Amino acid sequence: MFWIILFVFIFQRLVELAVAKRNEIYAKKRGAIEYGKRHYPFIVTMHVLFFASFICEAAVFERGILPFPALVLTGFALLLTQGLRYWSLFSLGECWNTKILVIPGANLIRKGPYQWIKHPNYLAVVLELFLLPLLFQAYVTAVVFTVTNAILMMIRIREEEQALKKLCH
Repeated sequence: MFWIILFVFIFQRLVELAVAKRNEIYAKKRGAIEYGKRHYPFIVTMHVLFFASFICEAAVFERGILPFPALVLTGFALLLTQGLRYWSLFSLGECWNTKILVIPGANLIRKGPYQWIKHPNYLAVVLELFLLPLLFQAYVTAVVFTVTNAILMMIRIREEEQALKKLCH
C-alpha cells in the first residue's frame, strides 16, 4: 500500500512539473516576468527531501498504516486535499505554475477556490505535507516538513503578492 500511494504522489509531481514547464513557455511568450528565483531552488529541494525523508522514516520505523478509524479520517482528508489541489490547478489553467510567473497587465483569476481563498493550492500543499506522512505514521517527516514548508511559504507568498500587486489588475 505504501509504495502504491508513494508512486501516485511522485507521479503526480512529475506530471505537474511537465505541465508547469509547458505553462512557463506559454507565459514567457506572453511576456511573463519571473519572481522568486532565489527561493525557488529551496522549494524544489524541500519537496525532494520530503519524499526522501518519508521513505526513510517509513522504512526505518516500519510503523505501517494508521489504525482503521484514523486511517479513514486521514485518508478522506487527504482525498479532499487532492480535490482542492486540482480544483486550484484547473482554475488557474495555463496560468498555473510552480514558479512565480506574472504576465504584466493580466487580470487576477478569481474563479474556483480563488473566489474564497487567496492561495488554495498552497493550503493543499500544507495539508498534503502533513497528511501523507501521517497516513503511514511518519510523524517526524510530517512535523519537520510542515514547519519547513510554512517558512518557505511565508517567503513565497510575500514575493508573489508583491509581484501580483505590481503587475496585475
